[in-house]
Parts: sequence; structure tokens; C-alpha cells
Amino acid sequence: MTPWAKFAAISDIHGNLPALDAVLADIAAHGVEAIVNLGDILSGPLWAAATADRLMPLALPTIAGNHERQLLTQPRERMSASDAHTHDELLPQHRAWLASLPPTLVLSDEVFCCHGTPGSDLTYFLETTQPGFDGLGLGANGVRAATLREATERAGSALQGVAHGLILCGHTHVPHVLRLADGRLIVNPGSVGLPGFDDDHGHAHVVETGAPHARYALLERGAAGWHATLRAVAYDWDSAAQRAEREGRPDWAHTLRTGFVGLLEGQRA
Repeated sequence: MTPWAKFAAISDIHGNLPALDAVLADIAAHGVEAIVNLGDILSGPLWAAATADRLMPLALPTIAGNHERQLLTQPRERMSASDAHTHDELLPQHRAWLASLPPTLVLSDEVFCCHGTPGSDLTYFLETTQPGFDGLGLGANGVRAATLREATERAGSALQGVAHGLILCGHTHVPHVLRLADGRLIVNPGSVGLPGFDDDHGHAHVVETGAPHARYALLERGAAGWHATLRAVAYDWDSAAQRAEREGRPDWAHTLRTGFVGLLEGQRA
């Protein structure tokens, strides 16, 4: 059993410090006992170093996402624009912190944390890319909700057989809750700092939440098991968009303001 009856899950901050501060304030108002961070913490054209400085003293249970791995292992010339920008901003203490983060985390005999899936930081857990698909209901293109069978296969043996197993994931930025047939509850809290993106992993696709709010999840343990509440928090997203514009990223600026992808990464207005 987890030591906490009520805690919060955050993910995919992507260096958006105003969004993070708004989420932390909202969490504080709900009297949680802990906060767990599911990765993709800093990468983007926003406030990478300042976000690390905000989080490091909090010592939250934290895992690495694919962007942490990429920042620490890829040569700069092979990095995406977001990772390269962040690479140039980080100090040695920030890199040491990222290097200390595990790829997955077992919080208790009931709670397992991963970024993508238990076996991959790049695989989508509760969404599936499908060429030509348009109909997730979130303005998405080339992405659909995962089937129960797909999600079960991706969960693998993580907490299998646990009566009230809770698996937390991130990566897709889409707030999503799914209960498997065997009772395991999969929760993606959504993204604190970036409500949409385009990617070519698998095939070219776009993920959009359709609103600029910062997202996180509240998890509460009751007699019948875990319950998830998905939260959407308003913050000064125009200040984040202006920062992206100053850093030459109109693609991020549009998404931060609207929750929709208007430009693909690397495009200019």
C-alpha cells in the first residue's frame, strides 16, 4: 500500500515555469501528501534552467523521460531544436540531477510510474499512431485512443495481479484515464507545459488537447481503490508564448496560446 492516500502526478513540464508554478499552487490548495513527476521536464525554448532550479530543492519523486535521456546521450548536432536549446542552457548541477533520475519508479506495491510505457520512454501508452486517422476528438491527426487490448499489452507485467494497481504515465500530453479488464488503472495526467506537439515517431502525426491550460492529476485512495481527477489550470500562457517567440519558436507560441498545433516544428510563420 502506498504511504499516501492522496497525491498529485505531474508530467511533461517542458521548461514552462509559469505553468508549473500555477500547477504547484493548485496542488497546494488540494492538500496532497506528495507530488510525483513523470519526466520530460526541461526541453523546450522556455525556462529550462529556472525550471530545474525550481524543482531540484523540492526533491519530488521524479523519473526521466525521453527528453532527459536524449539530453544526456545524444550529440548536440543530432538533437531536436528543443533539446539543443535546453542543452545550451543547462549547468553541470542540472545535468547531474537529470542523470540521477531513474527511467521508471515503483512508489509502492500498488503504484508504478513510467514516462511512456513500462518498457519504453517513446511508446505511447493510451494513444496509438495510425496513418490517416483523424478522429481522436481532440483535434488530433494520425493519432487515436488505444484499444483496451493495446493498452493491456503495453502494461505488460507491471503490477499484474495487484488488486488496486495504479500505473502512471506521461509522454503524449493527453489527459487520459483507462481501467484495464484486470482492474489496473492507467492514468496520464496530461502536460503541465505544452498542450500540443507534432512528431514523426512511427509516422508523422499531431497531438492537440485543444486548450492552453496546464494539466495534472489528483490521485486518491479509497476503499474501492484509486480514483483519478484530471485538473486543468489557467495560467499566463501568453507570457510563455512570448518567451517562445523571443527564442524563435512561433510553433510553440501558437500551441501555448491555443492548445492547437498551427505550425510544425521548424516552420516559421
